[in-house]
Parts: sequence; C-alpha cells; structure tokens
Amino acid sequence: MGLYALAAVLGFVQHGRMAIDLDMTLAQVVDAHPPLARELERRGLDYCCGGGRTLAEACAWHELDPGLTIVELAAAVNDSVAAEWTTMTATELVDYLEATHHHYLRDELPRIAKLMDKIVAVHGERHPELAYTASVFAHLCADLEPHMLKEERVLFPMIRELESSTLMPSFHCGSLGNPISVMLFEHDAVGGLLSELRRLTGGYQSPADGCASYVACLAALAELEANTHMHIHKENNVLFPMVLHMESARNAALQS
Repeated sequence: MGLYALAAVLGFVQHGRMAIDLDMTLAQVVDAHPPLARELERRGLDYCCGGGRTLAEACAWHELDPGLTIVELAAAVNDSVAAEWTTMTATELVDYLEATHHHYLRDELPRIAKLMDKIVAVHGERHPELAYTASVFAHLCADLEPHMLKEERVLFPMIRELESSTLMPSFHCGSLGNPISVMLFEHDAVGGLLSELRRLTGGYQSPADGCASYVACLAALAELEANTHMHIHKENNVLFPMVLHMESARNAALQS
C-alpha cells in the first residue's frame, strides 16, 4: 500500500512531533500548527468561517485526496508549537485582537484604498474590471470599520466584564450569544467580499501591463485576505466559544 493510501486508511500523519488527523477540524489544525493556515488557504480550505469542518469533510467537499493532503500538510512545516492565542484568557485575547488585527486594519485599509484609487485612475480604461474591484473593496471597508467599533465599544467590554465579575453581569442585550451571532453574520459577509476580491483579481495576479503600484495593491489585498481570515478564525473558533462556555458555566453555577 502506498504512503498516501496508508495515510488515508490510518487517518493521520506523524511528522516529527507533529500529528495531523483527518478528524481534526480545520480550526484545530491552525491552532495546533499556525504555519498551516496558508497551506489550507492555498487548497481553498476555509478554516475561519468554515473552521468547524473536519479535514476529512473539507477534503471531500473540495474533492481533494485526503491521504495526499495530510502528507503534504505534514511536510509543509517542521515541528511547531500551538498558537499563543489558544492559551489566552478571554480578556487577554480581546486585548490581543485589538492590538494586532484591529491595528493592522486601521493602518492597511487607508493605504490599500489609495493604491486602489491610483491603479483605477491609471489602468481603469484598459482594465474596466478595476472599477468593480474598487467598489467591492469600498464595501469591505464600509463593513469592517463599524464592525470593529461594535467589538471595541460593545462586545469586548462586555467580555472583559464577564470574566472579571464574580456574579453574572446584567447586559442590555441579554445573553452575549446575541451580539456574538451578529458578529458571526458580519464575518460571513466579510468572507464573501474577500472571496469576490480574489475572484475579480484572478487570485491577486497582476496583469502583464501592471505597474509597480498595481503589483503592490494586489499584494496588499492578498495579505489583507490572509490576515482577516486569521482574525476571523481567532474570534469565531476560539474567542466566541470560550465566552459562550464561560457565560453558560457562570449561569449554571448561580442556579445550583
């Protein structure tokens, strides 16, 4: 039996101390081995909004050979350690999200917008698709900016209060599951816009006549996609389940 077939039968590959199991969810793969995020993205495997799927389910959905996929993933990185965000408290994690991903977006979105305006002005006549690309990017910015404010001014302060309180705080929204459900819905919308940007740009590939600004803009969009996918993963698959479990445990303790 070949290596790939054997891997498919066994359902895992061990590479040094690193194991990848077909029963692991995509979110668990990234949490255990952060360098594999890009490898999953290269194969179209959505580990952020679709992070609850197992590797086996995702391979089946995308018609990928599961044995070959886990062998390739195991070979893509050497021994790695679990992601730092998996050991953080809820308060530490929201502080980290604001300091890293929110800070990144506030720096990058205006820079990309200027590059986008420039390449539309210079290349728009030869590449009419750029006008729609710019419109989708503007829509993305219009979604992300208020989304971050809602997290920073509403949801994240409530998470900090929940973790620091000995009693169950009374929130105007009732359960934290309510604002979290809104954030999840908005994350799905952002994911859709990122997918559309990738489609419109042919996977962020500059045309033959693209200038340095064109190349820089598409490279920035590719990095924005990767960073935002990781950002959404940390919230959808780590922070939000942690907070909902904390809230449920606190309520159960008060009722006992």
